[in-house]
Amino acid sequence: MRFKTVAVLFVLATAGSVSPIAAHHSVPMTFDTSRELTIQGVITNIEWKNPHTRFWLDVRNADGTISSWELETAPPNTLRRTVGLDFIKARDQVTVVLWQAKDGARLGHALTVTLPDGRVFNTSRREITNSWQMPATPK
Repeated sequence: MRFKTVAVLFVLATAGSVSPIAAHHSVPMTFDTSRELTIQGVITNIEWKNPHTRFWLDVRNADGTISSWELETAPPNTLRRTVGLDFIKARDQVTVVLWQAKDGARLGHALTVTLPDGRVFNTSRREITNSWQMPATPK
């Protein structure tokens, strides 16, 4: 009886420890990496959890309605080391270049996040820059 209890607990503990790994996804399998989309809106919520930091953006559509987008970016530890955890805040108005989910959902993988002051946070090619980049000025 004791052996069965230990065996069941071992199986449950093992299953519980691998479920976060199974929850992670492949970016090219989830998102359409062949097409970039640009949206602009107001950040309503930010979630600093692994495997990706997520934030929600309310975007005004052409017909005046509001759509809520869920966007993912780099892991929190990467952001903490490179740009800090305060680079975006709720109520910031931002422009985001993203890869949209292949199924057409309002889910995206953020490539760049541009703040109103012109600072650009670049996450393309899964790289995090060590400093803010200013957009190129037209000549």
